[in-house]
Amino acid sequence: MSRKGNCLDNAMMESFFGTLKSEFVYLHKYRNKDMFVSALDKYIAYYNNERIKLRLKTSPVRFKELFL
Repeated sequence: MSRKGNCLDNAMMESFFGTLKSEFVYLHKYRNKDMFVSALDKYIAYYNNERIKLRLKTSPVRFKELFL
């Protein structure tokens, strides 16, 4: 929930949704809602645990583990 007229509050979520659509939604066809939800759960797990972020040079989970 961003403040009115301040697009910077939503920048991280807008970036995530853009990546989600380009890497996940537009590349596949889903037969029903259950298939979509299942695939979405797998994609989010991949996005957080395995997908390499260029800025971090590793996945977010591995990056966090380096500093714990």
